[in-house]
Amino acid sequence: MPKPITIVEVGPRDGLQNERIALSTADKIAFVDKLSAAGLPVIEVSAFVSPKWVPRMADAAEVFAGIARRPGTRYTALVPNLAGLDRAIAARVEEVAIFAAATETFSRKNINQTVDESLVTYKQVCDRALAAGLRVRGYLSTAFGCPYEGAVSPGRVAEVTERIAALGVFEIAISDTIGIAHPGQVPRVLEAVLARVPAARIALHFHDTRGTALANVLAALPFGIATFDASTGGLGGCPYAPGAAGNLATDDLVYMLDGLEIDTGVSLRAITEASAFIGSRLDHPLPSRHFQAVRSTL
Repeated sequence: MPKPITIVEVGPRDGLQNERIALSTADKIAFVDKLSAAGLPVIEVSAFVSPKWVPRMADAAEVFAGIARRPGTRYTALVPNLAGLDRAIAARVEEVAIFAAATETFSRKNINQTVDESLVTYKQVCDRALAAGLRVRGYLSTAFGCPYEGAVSPGRVAEVTERIAALGVFEIAISDTIGIAHPGQVPRVLEAVLARVPAARIALHFHDTRGTALANVLAALPFGIATFDASTGGLGGCPYAPGAAGNLATDDLVYMLDGLEIDTGVSLRAITEASAFIGSRLDHPLPSRHFQAVRSTL
């Protein structure tokens, strides 16, 4: 029997943060509740970042206060620094995520720090979070290519992944920030990474800019990767990665894994309903192929 797959739903944070239309706090809460009802095991609800730089995440505490927390679902948040961590703790967040980059230029443009400087900051965040009883996840951006520096060597990805792992995170999401990864590249990156960090601590975060996200998941399964990030409806993008499309659609991922008889614990019907809800609040069609195919039947 194939190994169960954990889906980390990043739509409420990564997806909605980068949509053209800003949702109300009430709509964000309703969206998260629909995702909970679908049985998603992990939902990244928001980010405790500077409201000045990311105004759409200014209501992070209000969203956390309003959602109905379902037993069995982990509700997480992104934090860039100690101030963000303190806000997350006050909002009763029990798991947070930090985000580093494989390339210097992207790191400076994204968080105004070099890679080394960011890891010093994140060491402080991890130490405080772990002391407070929180779990910490790590992201590594631009692991398959950088919008500013181009190709990124698998060795560089493996090096920074190992450094993030040493901070005390339980998992590192190797991220295709601009949707440039392809099935021929995924094995090369994973071979380098898994020589330093075990597969049980590695997740993958794909964008679907070039339509290869599902193929990349298939390429990763033989390596024992069992956690994948996805965004309901295919929401998202990245403001610091020009041309990046939305994340791998949760709908499409669940449909494929259901067909492969790989358990996710996620209801495809309920995810489709969540897509219909969030799609009604946006100014463009959702890119999820599955949602496009079935929306007329809802």
